[in-house]
Amino acid sequence: MVNFKNKFNKEYKNFDAISDEWWEEDGKFAILHKINPIRINYILDQILSHKKTKKIKKNPLNKIKIIDLGCGGGLTCEPLKRLGAEVTGVDFIKNNINNAKKHAKDNNLKIKYYVADINKINLKEKYDVILLLEIIEHLENWEEIIEKTYKFLNKGGIIIISSINRNLISKIFALFVAENILQWVPKGTHEYKKLIKPDELTIKLKKINYKIKNITGMNYNPISRKWNLSKKIKNINYFCTAIKN
Repeated sequence: MVNFKNKFNKEYKNFDAISDEWWEEDGKFAILHKINPIRINYILDQILSHKKTKKIKKNPLNKIKIIDLGCGGGLTCEPLKRLGAEVTGVDFIKNNINNAKKHAKDNNLKIKYYVADINKINLKEKYDVILLLEIIEHLENWEEIIEKTYKFLNKGGIIIISSINRNLISKIFALFVAENILQWVPKGTHEYKKLIKPDELTIKLKKINYKIKNITGMNYNPISRKWNLSKKIKNINYFCTAIKN
């Protein structure tokens, strides 16, 4: 099994060096702060539509057990906790988890955080929802990781994945423009060959015995300077939700 920390030592150092900036809205993770509301809305809609539950104002995710694999500093964990979910965050960078714990404590949020190599993770519990947000495109063995997560989901549970498509458009805009011109993410954050097409992801999910529930693109409008979701346009960023059969 590949050791994520050793295999990607350069990437580990890159993220470790900026781990103190997770909660700075104008810092290195500014782009995640901008897209986080749309990510949370997507996750919430997928969970509630799967549970066939109407959206309510207070604690709509009450008693829903969610684990965020590759949680970083907890940007997704905290809003989900505020929506009533029981949240666990896992990341392979210790400083990320330390910052996540501190921020949650400062905001009186009870979230379970721990450090673990995603390649060797062995969860003691099962969850209703597993999140893999902007993480699989950083893995050499993403197929193995997704396969491993299956046993950690409750029957009828869902996995929600977000990633970057692999094509000429994403190569230009998600890699070159975003990293070198707009500087939304540090240079070298992504490698083109590691990007995953939605079809490749869905084929793997189906082989594991997942049922594809939803695939939605996330796009940036340079005129309005806003992000939006689209079921038709999935050229660059996209979400995929699948149900455990």
